[in-house]
Amino acid sequence: MRTLLLCSLLGILSVGLVEAQDKKGPTAAKVGVTKAPYGKLADGTEIDQYTLTGAGGAIMKVITYGGIVTELKVPDKDGKLGDVCLGFDNLEGYVKSSPYFGCITGRVANRIANGKFTLDGKEYQLAKNNGPNHLHGGLSGFDKKVWKADPINLKGVVGLQLKYTSKDGEEGYPGNLNVVVTYSLNEKNEWRIQYTATTDKATPVNLTQHAYFNLAGHDSGDILDHQLMIAADQYTPTDKNLIPTGKLESVKDTPFDFTTATTIGKRIKEIKADPVGYDLNYVLREGKGLRLAARVTDPKSGRVMEVLTTEPGIQLYTGNFLDGKTKGKGGATYKQYGGFCLETQHFPDSINQKNFPSIVLQPGKTYEQTTVYAFSIQK
Repeated sequence: MRTLLLCSLLGILSVGLVEAQDKKGPTAAKVGVTKAPYGKLADGTEIDQYTLTGAGGAIMKVITYGGIVTELKVPDKDGKLGDVCLGFDNLEGYVKSSPYFGCITGRVANRIANGKFTLDGKEYQLAKNNGPNHLHGGLSGFDKKVWKADPINLKGVVGLQLKYTSKDGEEGYPGNLNVVVTYSLNEKNEWRIQYTATTDKATPVNLTQHAYFNLAGHDSGDILDHQLMIAADQYTPTDKNLIPTGKLESVKDTPFDFTTATTIGKRIKEIKADPVGYDLNYVLREGKGLRLAARVTDPKSGRVMEVLTTEPGIQLYTGNFLDGKTKGKGGATYKQYGGFCLETQHFPDSINQKNFPSIVLQPGKTYEQTTVYAFSIQK
């Protein structure tokens, strides 16, 4: 229950800076959390940006709109910091044209077939915002909500606790859902995400983080030469609308096999999809608690990212729909395969698939999920 313990300390935490000695030299690094204005929504709501500077050197910037991570800088093999997350320079970009860059997605991440599900004998109709399907919480999912933020400054850990209450009936979902998402950075450059949620009525819940990563730098081109390992022997095949068939199939002898480290671009053209690329859920090997789900290495920068999670699945997406029209930070052009997502989750359309792990949260129960993106250097 470390999440609850951490949350209980928030009442005595405040925005502040803690001086720490930079391991790379005599310059003192500012370790802590700072806050600054980031802009206003059309209705006048003010959005803030928090900067988290970790003791390991990583720097993360988060805005209260969508819980979006707008920047994540981690060192390369030469100790140089580089921003490894795709995004925009201003609030307008995230509001008007974002393909879910860096946001919290929910109430149900991924797809629900035909935007429908039945729960406790009642059928619910949700928005169809992805062809015939419901995607990432609907027309105004958690990625478009304003979250209440509280900074965290503990010994060796800096972070931000984000809170949002999704009202009964919002986007068609039942129940008042109270959500807490905590981001933190430690001295090992691990980005830990802890999710909790409670409800007063049975409702589906499947939360994830939708960061687009490029370990060579957000503006460095495609990620096809990144080496990827996914700890999964099976995946959930889908129909043409990316809805799982309900079956679990082996990755062996398919272009989806990343059981050993493989270059992302090696077999990508073998995938029969439009547009071509990876956009599927992997069935992670069973295990208790937090466990290794994936490892990505960029040979050029030497950066390594390991993904650990308590979830049963992980969605690999390779930015297939990026088309070069998206202008990112610093004027960067994000073309197809410009970034990859590794979204820890329950399986897509689980609410309609009886043989998939359930995503129904009952009153009196607590939804809990932990994911860690751990950054290091290739040895």
